Amino acid sequence: MHPIAARPNLTQGSILKALLTLALPIVFGNLLQTGYQLVDAFWVGRLGASAVAAVAVSFPVNFLLIALGSGFSVAGSVLVAQNYGARNLPMVNHIAAQTLVLETGLALVLTAVAHWGSPLILRLIGVGPDIFAQANQFQRILFLGLGFNFGFLMFQALMRGVGEVRIPLYINIGTLALNFLLDPLFIYGWGPVPAYGVAGAAVATLVTQALSVAVGIMVLLRGRSGIQLSFKAFKPDFALMRRAVKLGVPSSIELSARALGLSMMTVLAAAFGTTVLATYGIGSRILALGIIPALGISLACSTLVAQNIGARNLPRAVKTANYAIAISFGGLLVVGLLGYLAAGPLVRFFLKGDEAVSRDAIEFVRIAVFSLCFTGAQQSVSGALRGSGNTLSAMMLTIIGVWVFQFPVAWYLSQHTALGFHGLWWSFVVANVLAAILALLWYLRGDWKGSDLADPLQGKANQAVQLEEKP
Repeated sequence: MHPIAARPNLTQGSILKALLTLALPIVFGNLLQTGYQLVDAFWVGRLGASAVAAVAVSFPVNFLLIALGSGFSVAGSVLVAQNYGARNLPMVNHIAAQTLVLETGLALVLTAVAHWGSPLILRLIGVGPDIFAQANQFQRILFLGLGFNFGFLMFQALMRGVGEVRIPLYINIGTLALNFLLDPLFIYGWGPVPAYGVAGAAVATLVTQALSVAVGIMVLLRGRSGIQLSFKAFKPDFALMRRAVKLGVPSSIELSARALGLSMMTVLAAAFGTTVLATYGIGSRILALGIIPALGISLACSTLVAQNIGARNLPRAVKTANYAIAISFGGLLVVGLLGYLAAGPLVRFFLKGDEAVSRDAIEFVRIAVFSLCFTGAQQSVSGALRGSGNTLSAMMLTIIGVWVFQFPVAWYLSQHTALGFHGLWWSFVVANVLAAILALLWYLRGDWKGSDLADPLQGKANQAVQLEEKP
């Protein structure tokens, strides 16, 4: 049976079923991906608050670099999904190969620049001498894994574009289990393996990321999951790459603006000392964990909107977006309640023996967690925009949310009111509510639907596909 015929058609039948069929495995997969950082935090937390702060500093910097490449995985997913919805499998395969080439080239450049510039980055953030060496060693090893990280992000995006979300989930389960075993081995040492301390967590992550991308490439080469790669397809197709760049650059800017905002929030927290920095690191990680369901629904929404646009079914694409917004808001409201009730155990799971940090982190989580439902609605709107190819509007919503709402509010409340560093926590509430209102107003205008990206891939791109199909 042809691979495209063997897969369920998500452009027909129940919208709710299609949305949940994609969203639930994505949510679990993202939880497992975040699990890398959470497992690191669990083991590193046993080393004390300074070690936690060293990892917390490196997290937003690494996130910023990954964001630069994630935009191109968004482009790959949207182009694949719209052509898959149009049932143009040769073009799906061609897009997959070309976006992998594009992503790999970007990863190599960023790895070289980031590894060399690591000390400068930490100085710009204002990291204190008490954790500078640990943070530098940890993030330099993480930077070496950017190529693997980018490769697996693209693999997940391509699989998501054709509606296959189980295989990436299975890979994540296996590698996370391995990472949990390797972390204490490299952090604390055992037998001939020396104790690397904080850096050991980065080494364990590097090993498991390399394994995950190797398995992903094997899946694509076998061709049994909706995409069939061939070595001939890796010959650069610059016309298609330009289209991917046009779609991907706004998404990269969007994700980078969000990541840079997190970095600047870290700068504000660092100005209050290592204790507040550790508090911010633990609290922001827990909030990031709470947002994962919204991100999963947003990604599922993006795929389904793109496939339905490719299938020339715009009304169904709009209904899908409406479902996603409602489910995400309601689901994150429940997550907020659970997060409020479980704030104490969650914080103490990641940090032992420092009551000052634990107390402030619990307060941070309880203040911000109920605003996550607004983030859920905003994320679903952004997912619909990306699925329609309107990545520029999604970029603008994020930039406004982070740089017009959150960072200025955080700076003002923490520096110019009696709240002090507590103003950082309240900035999450203000920004999440205002960003959701803006996104919903933008969505209700109705001009977000963008254009069909399945038809315009002609000329040199179609010629390249024909050449690949020749024996």
